[in-house]
Amino acid sequence: MKEQYLIKEEPFYQLTSNEVALYEAAYQKRLPVMLKGPTGCGKTRFVEYMAWKLQKPLISVACNEDMTASDLVGRFLLDKDGTSWQDGPLTVASRIGAICYLDEIVEARQDTTVVIHPLTDHRRVLPLDKKGELIEAHPDFQLVISYNPGYQSLMKDLKQSTKQRFTALDFDYPNEETETSIVAQESNVDADTSKKLVQIAHRARNLKGHGLDEGISTRLLVYAASLMQAGIEPLEACRMALVRPVTDDPDIRATLNNAVDMIFG
Repeated sequence: MKEQYLIKEEPFYQLTSNEVALYEAAYQKRLPVMLKGPTGCGKTRFVEYMAWKLQKPLISVACNEDMTASDLVGRFLLDKDGTSWQDGPLTVASRIGAICYLDEIVEARQDTTVVIHPLTDHRRVLPLDKKGELIEAHPDFQLVISYNPGYQSLMKDLKQSTKQRFTALDFDYPNEETETSIVAQESNVDADTSKKLVQIAHRARNLKGHGLDEGISTRLLVYAASLMQAGIEPLEACRMALVRPVTDDPDIRATLNNAVDMIFG
């Protein structure tokens, strides 16, 4: 089963600080890790890269507000032979020794996230109450969660009882030079085009808290560059990938469109 969760090819990841060494140390001691940073800054790519580097299977879960504890640990299902138990992703990861990555953990209900607690301390166990089974996590198992602390309300934040079970790494958008390199590498556009896209992003990020909830992410820059590679004219590519996704406010859109026109016009 492990084979299907292994990442076969090296994902592109641009080192920005000492995050790789810190993660490797945490994994060596099987400490749970929390990744904190804005949308589209590379948290998921980092986990994929580390899973590849460590040659460990990776099971990822995109958390949402409708996700229940059963979605994580498993449930009984009806089939032609009656009822049978189906493991959830967290249970599978615990059994096979995978890295389990819960993306945007705060989107899940707080009563759901409680099920991870026994896996994040000295016990390293997962109780399957419905099945009457207690799983001892495989020695290679590690739990990784991520969330965007700058975009959470008081109603959508992690409890201290959860936060303090994790080590943490802070992520942010890379500096201009590094981000330019990432966009060029990911989309195959030339360095000059990549630099212009990054300049637009920096202007947009200055509007965060002044009309924008979130700045333009590195992911969106890659989207814009990819559209250009597909033959879309730069101004239209930027409006499609950088302006329309981040805001519906006409004034903010006008400001961003002016920045696009100034840089690519």
